[in-house]
Amino acid sequence: MADGNKTEKATEQRRKQARKKGQVVRSRDLPGIAAAAAVTLLLICVAPTAVMRWGLLYRGLMDAAASGDLDPNGPVLFWPAVEVLHWVVPTMFVALLASLCAGLMQGGFNLAPEALTLRFERFNPVTRLGQMFSPLGLANLLKSLLPFSAIAWIAVNIMQSQWAAIVDASNVGLRSFAGLVGSMILEFVYKSGLVLLVWAAVDYLLTLKKMESDLRMSKQEVREEHKETDGNPQIKGRIRQLRRRLRRAQSLKAAATATVVVTNPTHYAVALRYEPDMDAPVVVAKGLDLLAEKIKRLAQSNNIMLVENRPLAQALYKTVEVGDSIPAALYQAVAEILAFVYRAQAEVRRADAERRSRSAAERAPAAAGPPPSTAAEIGGQR
Repeated sequence: MADGNKTEKATEQRRKQARKKGQVVRSRDLPGIAAAAAVTLLLICVAPTAVMRWGLLYRGLMDAAASGDLDPNGPVLFWPAVEVLHWVVPTMFVALLASLCAGLMQGGFNLAPEALTLRFERFNPVTRLGQMFSPLGLANLLKSLLPFSAIAWIAVNIMQSQWAAIVDASNVGLRSFAGLVGSMILEFVYKSGLVLLVWAAVDYLLTLKKMESDLRMSKQEVREEHKETDGNPQIKGRIRQLRRRLRRAQSLKAAATATVVVTNPTHYAVALRYEPDMDAPVVVAKGLDLLAEKIKRLAQSNNIMLVENRPLAQALYKTVEVGDSIPAALYQAVAEILAFVYRAQAEVRRADAERRSRSAAERAPAAAGPPPSTAAEIGGQR
């Protein structure tokens, strides 16, 4: 797809994929610049101590050679080598630490397995030469020459400004000449460091701009990614519909086990179930509008009492999820409803018992046969 169509900013998913491939915004020059700056600061700090130690070592070697105590077969280079390691190892450690910190500050720690995969085409000299002499490779080469050109100009400028003192160096002492050279080196390091830091910032911004341009997406790519990430909207809608139906079926099935259904009465219906061994009543089903009507019809078909209580029905629906016990704040209101239900159920059971008793009493004389007088009359007629 043409780059002109890539008008959208990279999505978070696109950025994560690029990071997994090792595509992180980093200035290649900044770690080296940070290492050089750290080493320079370290040398400036330890220069007096280093000069003193090296002077003592050199003086000791010269004195030993003059007195004839220096053994040609002895460890002539041992102590100088130890002194070199004494300064080189910490310096290298500081340079490595500064370089790592500069890299982590740019993109953090990023282990990209895809970037670490061994690919033989990376070692193809033809491919490498093609990359070096490509327009991008030549542009990078010219870009890298800019800071070095600035550093060379700084060195020439310093030499020109101190040229008279350099020419007159033969007329001054060694200490004065060493001080002149030291001041020139410090000026060169200071100005070069500023140039390199500015260049590292510019290089980082250019790299960031290029990466943002490479990661841009077309509108079609954004839509395709949303489909892959979030799923097809039609399929997701179908899944949500099936889930709602399943929850509705489960709620209706559980509503058949309720003790009472509290209604609004038109919009809300909450089915409560309570057994003596329960700590508190439990909401087994709840519904709004159409589902509420289905719960009420199911309750009527199963002889479950409907109790109208608008505030309680709304409170139960909004604060209690299906399967949870009611909160303590609603204990009193629910207890009154349950007490009413139990009294009504007791009245119904008592009325049923009385009706069954009357029915049994009416059936008892018929089962015993006609009265004696009636039987005698029937016999006399015969």
